[in-house]
Amino acid sequence: MPEPFYITTAINYPNGRPHIGHAYEGIATDVMARFQRLMGRDVRFVTGTDEHGLKMDQTARREGRSTIDLADEMSGYFRKMAEKLNLSCDDFVRTTEPRHHAASIEIWRRMEAAGDLYLDRYEGWYSVRDEAFYDESELVEGEGGAMLSPQGTPVEWTAEETWFFRLSNYQDKLLTLYRDNPDFIRPESRRNEVLRFVEGGLKDLSVSRTSFDWGVPVPNSPGHVMYVWVDALTTYMTGVGFPDVSGEMFSKYWPADIHMIGKDITRFHTVYWPAFLMSAGLPLPKQVFSHGFLLARGGEKMSKSAGNVVDPMELAERFGVDNLRYFFMREIAFGQDGSYSPEAIVNRANAELANSFGNLAQRTLSMIYKNLGGKLTVDYSPAEADIALESGVNDACRNLLPREFERLNFSEGLMEWMRAVFACNQYVDEQAPWALRKTDPERMVVVLMTLFRQVRALAIAVLPVVPESAGRLLDQLGVPADERNFAALSDDSWFDRLVAAGFILEQPQGVFPRLELPEEEAA
Repeated sequence: MPEPFYITTAINYPNGRPHIGHAYEGIATDVMARFQRLMGRDVRFVTGTDEHGLKMDQTARREGRSTIDLADEMSGYFRKMAEKLNLSCDDFVRTTEPRHHAASIEIWRRMEAAGDLYLDRYEGWYSVRDEAFYDESELVEGEGGAMLSPQGTPVEWTAEETWFFRLSNYQDKLLTLYRDNPDFIRPESRRNEVLRFVEGGLKDLSVSRTSFDWGVPVPNSPGHVMYVWVDALTTYMTGVGFPDVSGEMFSKYWPADIHMIGKDITRFHTVYWPAFLMSAGLPLPKQVFSHGFLLARGGEKMSKSAGNVVDPMELAERFGVDNLRYFFMREIAFGQDGSYSPEAIVNRANAELANSFGNLAQRTLSMIYKNLGGKLTVDYSPAEADIALESGVNDACRNLLPREFERLNFSEGLMEWMRAVFACNQYVDEQAPWALRKTDPERMVVVLMTLFRQVRALAIAVLPVVPESAGRLLDQLGVPADERNFAALSDDSWFDRLVAAGFILEQPQGVFPRLELPEEEAA
């Protein structure tokens, strides 16, 4: 049976429409999910929307509408983003769904049965925007002496009766977790931040609210709704059938292999979430990967107040979904902050997809179509240069790119892939098959067959990143859907079967067109 692999995005908070940061995380998670499928694993990929909490309630009141109406509309935008960006998610979980309420109530009951919940009064600082409690020592001073959260968001003094979770009981257990599982938090810089926080001492956490009622009701505690993060984090198990822990889906996929999240919510996922699961007697996720921020032009953090928030749907429409996906995975070292601009997207797509790989594929297929009538042959003997090229491309596609993708080093993996593309283009220039047509037609056939094989390998390897474009190229190459995976790269008989089946290459169509930047943006 294929090895199961479970991956999630953070559960998006939909008090506004999706921004480019949501798209970046969704694309990265999808690339990993597609890559694992092509590696032969049984993948489940879950995303969704976190629709409870005070922020949603306040936004709805400000707009004069019901909170569920706001949640329905905004959740719909995130669904549309997933579809537009070609995210291959298997489930989209909304926290307002009955199945999720059942999951949240069950984890609450488990934590209560463990003796980790107690009723008391909370007084302290709360950021509505972050949906987070902060100790006074964590606050920073803003303009005019205003107190702000470490994220720079406004905080307000809150006093109300709440249920508390005995987080302080889990300090040593968490430190043991981090020590025994160094890859539980990645990258290392984020792991070090969490270690410092937990080593500084943990206080019990307020996990219910009574000042509003938009949330999952606390069992047997009228007037209390669960703290939004108890509810939201449980979504990851809702997506695999919790609370049915004996069910086939939960048994197969839980614990999650990777939670993909932004660095601003690392604490919730690496301190609160494992503590909740320990209390509930449930297995912990294997890894939380906390990626960096996507910055606007000039390295500025995107925000509504700065007026630099960009609609990912608009970018995808302008530049093409695959071009956008490739840019994010190639341009930015995953885990670090990165920036983007229209010029950078165009330059990267043109230089590497259109001019390098696209041109390689188009030249190769066009020469086969024009000079050989689209016919392939196995009746040829490769020379040393041909064998060397194939060996290098195979190493990049079968070993180097997969090795880096397994580590979530997408940009490094694609760099290895590009080196193989460059090697193929250099081979074309050195062998000059257009000249061989007149001087040595038999050698021309060898060169073109060698190139055909390499284009196929390169297209399969880059499928997780540019699935639509690479898929259309593989259609032209006659590669069946069930042979578009990394295991197929080790199958040397595919070419023989293709020729034996009488495959004839039709007139090739380019799949990586060049992009043009409007003059006002280029300036």
